[in-house]
Amino acid sequence: MPKCSCEETKKKREEIVDACSKLYETMAYKDITIKEIGRFTSFTRTSIYNYFATKEEIFLELLMRDFRSWIEDLDSIPAKGELLTLDEAADGLAGSLARRVRMLGLLSMSLADMQDNCRMDNLIEFKKVYNSTGQAIRRVLERVTPEITEEDKQAFVCAFYPFIYGLYPYTAINKKQEEAELKTGVPCCCVCHKMYDAARPCIKMLLEAVICGCNGKNFQKK
Repeated sequence: MPKCSCEETKKKREEIVDACSKLYETMAYKDITIKEIGRFTSFTRTSIYNYFATKEEIFLELLMRDFRSWIEDLDSIPAKGELLTLDEAADGLAGSLARRVRMLGLLSMSLADMQDNCRMDNLIEFKKVYNSTGQAIRRVLERVTPEITEEDKQAFVCAFYPFIYGLYPYTAINKKQEEAELKTGVPCCCVCHKMYDAARPCIKMLLEAVICGCNGKNFQKK
């Protein structure tokens, strides 16, 4: 990497990630290349390698950006009272996911590639931020019932993350897939195309299952 200030390095890395983000709005992950990303920056394609070794490292940085924004969202779920009700928690969690389609798409479709094709220091940084999202989820549960045990918080997290990994392919249905569904001749009653509508009832059931089993502690349903 060329010699430059930390602030300058940060700005150039952000410019690269911004270019990647813009491309991902109209292109598939597999079609985006370092060369294509370079076309949307103010410096040469080869200069990108001074800051990221692979396109996967760029996408991993983009995903971490989404994680940090998600954590802020989770920590600011509004409550009318001192504690969150189950409905407020379910609304807040589902809404936070509905606002992060890109994050869910990268998690479900491309996470393995990103992790396999990046340097160890990048992967360690990613794991730190990823683990922080789990801590934010735990804080939401504590706002529902402060008495919740670590075991119950872990039980929720272990059910919640596999669920969100499958949320994107379950709801992100393109025109080709819709056409195929229609041509089956069989009504499809198990697919909800709206992220919030698909997430909210499932999250509510997960919350109820964990909170109701929290040693019989009281909580607010409404």
